[in-house]
Amino acid sequence: MQKIQKEMGELSTPEIPLKKFQVEEEDEDVTKSQVLDSSYDYKGRIPRRASTGSWKASFFIIAIEFSERLSYFGIATNLITYMTKVMHQDLKTAASSVNLWSGVTTVMPLLGGFLADAYTGRYFMILFSAIIYVLGLGLFTMTQYVPSLKPCGKTPNTCDHASKVHEVVFFIAAYLVALATGGHKPCLESFGADQFDDNHSEERKQKMSFFNWWNVALCSGLFFGVTLIVYLQDNFGWGVGFFIQTITMGVSVLIFVLGRPFYRYRSARGSPLTPLLHVFVAAIAKRNLHCPSDSSMLYEVYNTEKLQGRHLSHTNRLRFLDKAAIIEDGEYNGATRKNQSPWRLATVTQVEELKLIINIIPIWLNCLVFGIGIAQGSTFFIKQGSAMDRRVFKHFEIPPASVYTLTALGMIASVFFYDKVLLPYLRRATGNERGINILTRIGIGMVILIISMMISALVERKRLTIALQGKMMNVFWLAPQFLLIGIGDGFSLVGMQEYFYDQVPDSMRSLGLAFYLSVIGVGSFLSTFLINIVDYVTELKGGKGWIGKDLNHSRLDYFYWLLMIMVVLNMCVFVFLAKNYKYKNVHRSTAVSDSCNGEKTGEMHMASV
Repeated sequence: MQKIQKEMGELSTPEIPLKKFQVEEEDEDVTKSQVLDSSYDYKGRIPRRASTGSWKASFFIIAIEFSERLSYFGIATNLITYMTKVMHQDLKTAASSVNLWSGVTTVMPLLGGFLADAYTGRYFMILFSAIIYVLGLGLFTMTQYVPSLKPCGKTPNTCDHASKVHEVVFFIAAYLVALATGGHKPCLESFGADQFDDNHSEERKQKMSFFNWWNVALCSGLFFGVTLIVYLQDNFGWGVGFFIQTITMGVSVLIFVLGRPFYRYRSARGSPLTPLLHVFVAAIAKRNLHCPSDSSMLYEVYNTEKLQGRHLSHTNRLRFLDKAAIIEDGEYNGATRKNQSPWRLATVTQVEELKLIINIIPIWLNCLVFGIGIAQGSTFFIKQGSAMDRRVFKHFEIPPASVYTLTALGMIASVFFYDKVLLPYLRRATGNERGINILTRIGIGMVILIISMMISALVERKRLTIALQGKMMNVFWLAPQFLLIGIGDGFSLVGMQEYFYDQVPDSMRSLGLAFYLSVIGVGSFLSTFLINIVDYVTELKGGKGWIGKDLNHSRLDYFYWLLMIMVVLNMCVFVFLAKNYKYKNVHRSTAVSDSCNGEKTGEMHMASV
C-alpha cells in the first residue's frame, strides 16, 4: 500500500506540457496573443488570437448556415403541400412522409457527428456535406425541368397521380439532402463554437452569444425560405424555387471556403466512444474493489498531448465507475505509462466523461416529447393554414407555408430580447456569466410550448365550427400559436444546442449537437407513430378517427389537447431532473510544471461550466 501511495504522489504531479504550451514570464505577451486550446490554423500552426477565430471566422460559418436553412425550410415547410397537391397523397400519408423525412434528416447527424469527431474533422465533413447538399438540390431542380422526370412525365397536362419515375427521383433528391444535413448540421455549429477559446474569459462570453446569433441567422434563412422560396414555388413553379436554392447553396459553399485562413481547426482523434467503453470495462473488471474516500488517490494524467479535452474534476455520483481509476499493485509502472492497458486503468477525466454521457441520457429522453410538439409546426399547422382564408389586401394570397415565418419572427425576437436585454441584467443580478442555467432556459421554452398547444386546440375547434357552416376563418388566427412556438424555440432549442454542445466531453462536441438534432428527428418519428396510434384507437368500434382524409373530417383539436397533456406530464419529470442535475466541472489550469524538479509553478482550480 505504501508503494502505491508513493506512486500516487508521483501521479499527482503534472507532467511536462508540450513546449508550445509552456507559459513563461518572458513570453507572456506572446502567449496572450496565441490560442492555447489544442487548435491550429490552416497552416498547422498555433492560432494567433488577432487573426483567427472569434467573430471574424464565425461570420463565414453563419453565412453558410443562413443559406442551408433557406434551402431546408424552403423544402421542409412546403413539402406537405407538394405531397398532397402534386403527388396527390392523402393527409395522413403526406404527414407520415414528411415526418419520416424530417426524422431521417435530424437523426442522420448522429452518424455525421461521430465520423467528424472520430475520423474526418469538422471542416472536411462540412465541405463534403455541402457538396452533397448542392447535388440534392440540383436533382430537385431536374425533376421539374427534365421532361421524363416531371410529375406527369412527358404528358403536358396535369395528372391524378405522379409518375413512379418522378417519385423515385424526387425521394432520392430529398434523402440526399437528408444525408447532407447529417454531416452539415452538427459539424457546422460546433465548428462555429470552436472559434471561441473556452480559456479566454471574453471569448467564452462571446461563445454564449454565438449560439443566440447563430439562431438569428437560422431564423433569417427560415424567413426567406418560407416567404420568397415558397412564394416562387407556389406562383412561378417549383422549379424556379429549387433552382434559386441550388445557386444560393453553391455560392455559400464558395464563401465558406474563402474563410479558410481565419478558422481554428481541431484534429479528429479517433472514436470518442472507445475511451468510454474502456472505463466501463475497467470498472467491471475491478467491481470487487472499494473506492478510496480520498479522490486524489485515483489515477489522473495532466498531459495536454494525451488528453483530448480539458481535465474534469471528480464527482461523487455513479461511484461504481470510479473503480476504473483505482490503481492496483503491479498495475502502474512509475517510470512509464506506455505499458498501461486502457481496458484496465482509466483516468478520472475519462471516468467523468462517461458520467456526463450517462447524466445526459435522461435529459435527452425527456426532450423527445418536446420534439413531438414542435414537429406539428411543419405539418398540421401548415395544413391548417391551407384550409383558411389567406388573402391580404384582397388581391394577394399568402402561401400556406409562409405562415411559418411567424415562428421565425418569434424566435428572432425571443433571442434578441434574451441576448441584449435579459442576459446582461441576469448577469449583474446573479453574478453568473450565463445569467440563468441552461436547463432553466429549456424549461421556460417547454412552458411556452404548453401554452401554444392549448391555443392551437382552441383555434382549430373554432376553425372547424366555422368550416362546417361553409365559411373560412382568417389565417391570422394561427398567428399566436406560430409566434409562441418561435418564442419557445428561442429558449428551448437554443438552450438545447448550448446544453448538448457544452455538457458532453470535449472530444464529442459534434456528436453532442447531433444529440440535440436527434431530439427533433426522433420527435418527428414519434409524431408519426403517435398519429398512427391515435388514428387506430379512435377508429375502433366504428368511431370517427381524429386524423381523417382532410382537415374538415378530422379532429385535430383533440390531438392538440392530447399533446398538451403529454407535455405537461413531461414537464413535471423535467423539473425533477433539472433540480437534481450536476453540471460539468472543468479544471481551468494555469499550472505549469518545472521540467527538472516537477514542482508546480502555478495552480489548478476548478470552475463549474
